[in-house]
Amino acid sequence: MTNVVEVKQLTKTYGSVQAVKGVSFSLEPDKIYGLLGRNGAGKTTIMHMLTAQLFATSGEMKIFGESPYENNNVLTQVCFIKESLKYPDNYKVIDVLELSESLFPNWDREYAYSLLQDFQLPLKRRIKKLSRGMHSSLGIIVGLASRAPLTIFDEPYLGLDAVARSLFYDRLLEDYSENPRTVILSTHLIDEVSRMLEHVIVVDNGSIILNEDSEELRSAAYSIAGASSIVEPFLTGKKIIAKQPFGALVNAAVMGRLSAEERKKAESLGLELAPVSLQQLIIHLTNGKLDAKEADRS
Repeated sequence: MTNVVEVKQLTKTYGSVQAVKGVSFSLEPDKIYGLLGRNGAGKTTIMHMLTAQLFATSGEMKIFGESPYENNNVLTQVCFIKESLKYPDNYKVIDVLELSESLFPNWDREYAYSLLQDFQLPLKRRIKKLSRGMHSSLGIIVGLASRAPLTIFDEPYLGLDAVARSLFYDRLLEDYSENPRTVILSTHLIDEVSRMLEHVIVVDNGSIILNEDSEELRSAAYSIAGASSIVEPFLTGKKIIAKQPFGALVNAAVMGRLSAEERKKAESLGLELAPVSLQQLIIHLTNGKLDAKEADRS
């Protein structure tokens, strides 16, 4: 199976600032990836390099087995929807759809117009008259209807309410099941999208600190709460990624998996166990509580 994306030691430097620090990863066909991390971590820079909007300072990058730079054969198979996507002010919604149809070989006009109805987007309205939420809806429609083999959404739904975001998630999953492709979602609403993600890549300070299948991550950490005098001995030798004291009580997040024996012991001691959500895990990781080597070992 040929990977859709192959990146090896990719670096991007601006003067003395290294925005991306020798990252390496691959993306398989027909899979939904989460590219996650804090603002300024380097996620958008990576996406701009993948879509040939920025030149890498060093490293190797192949999209569908080829370099994407000035390569129409590659770029017509990639759709990148980002928050800052701009269209000419004199364009109307219909103009954007017609332009998109000319750019993407797999464009589905009928599907685009059905999404237009779903998101209640006025076909004849000028782009400059669209609200922020409408602008986001337009980007979502283009991304979904493009049916591009590599579709990238970078914070695509700013300005959308919870109902509209839920509609996006539903339409994405529905269309992905019928028309599989590789999808990258980059977002800060991690809990909302976690059920869709099949693989997670976490970027922090320009480096990849986590690159793992979602199923593995769902049991990669747990929280334990109870009296400090009982919790503290139980934590001995474990990888603690966060700890919050509450008087005589403490709540700790631990990287690793509980054995059946450990779980039974915790329950017998009256300790409260709970899973750590993907969003909580990433918050802990990107707060510097766990370094990349620890993440790789877990």
